Amino acid sequence: MNFWETKKLSEMTTEEWESICDGCGKCCLNKLEDEDNGEFFFTSVVCNLIDLDSCRCTRYSERTTLVPECLDLKQHDFAEYNWLPSTCAYRLLADGEKLPSWHPLVSGSQDTVKEAGVSICSYAMKESEIDDLEDHIIEWLE
Repeated sequence: MNFWETKKLSEMTTEEWESICDGCGKCCLNKLEDEDNGEFFFTSVVCNLIDLDSCRCTRYSERTTLVPECLDLKQHDFAEYNWLPSTCAYRLLADGEKLPSWHPLVSGSQDTVKEAGVSICSYAMKESEIDDLEDHIIEWLE
């Protein structure tokens, strides 16, 4: 059996934890929260630190210092992962689900994330390119 099928997220080594990320970039999309009901809305706008070709942070080890609102998922209660997209491996595993066939740990290739249309690389834009986040809410992302 694979480690992600036998271990809880809290039991994973740092290397295992990092390998769970599929590299889609969706968690790095800016989100807006409705203050009345707590509902989250994803935008097509991403942090300026993201490389839009690889969908990876260019300053990953120092991201939470450089961008204080950037969250380190490992520092949060797994029950709080409901704000993550439904395709997120961390959310799926926290909910007791399996990794999808396009996940690099399952497929053996990072390319399958883009091939499956899960990556943000085809539509995301950087914060420095926009004026108002509300103009970039994406209704179809869950």
